[in-house]
Amino acid sequence: MKRIIVYYSLEGNTEYIADKLSDALGAGKLRLIPEKAYADKGFAKFFWGGKSAVMAEKPALKPYSLDKDFEEIIIGFPVWAGNITPPIRTFVFENKDHLIGKRISVFACQSGSGAEKAFGKLRNLLGIDEFYGSAIFIDPKDRPSEENELRLDTFVKKLKEVRES
Repeated sequence: MKRIIVYYSLEGNTEYIADKLSDALGAGKLRLIPEKAYADKGFAKFFWGGKSAVMAEKPALKPYSLDKDFEEIIIGFPVWAGNITPPIRTFVFENKDHLIGKRISVFACQSGSGAEKAFGKLRNLLGIDEFYGSAIFIDPKDRPSEENELRLDTFVKKLKEVRES
């Protein structure tokens, strides 16, 4: 089964998990990069990122190549104001036809809360009832913990079970 991890990472936490998943699952990766970068420090980071997420903006992405014959997709993002990040929204809109019928799992990285709410919004955007697997990580690169490692191991095991079924 062909599998890909599609993710957006601002500060490296989501990329950290995407790298770990890619190694554990042998999956390819596609990092989404907006044409106009988001601020990554101070008040501007929270204001502009949060506004963009709450307003459901769809920023232009730098060109990317996506092989359309993948069967399973894992979507990863940081949580912004209880929402998926705008580059993920753009990706879903640009590839909605190619996502139909795929096995979709999701992971989110956050400092506080909001991932479950963001997962619900992503399910609605995709038009699906459930993800095959999901995981929430608390600042995994910046604040490594046994809890994050356990969540990663559990998520990988779940995805491997799904792959073999």
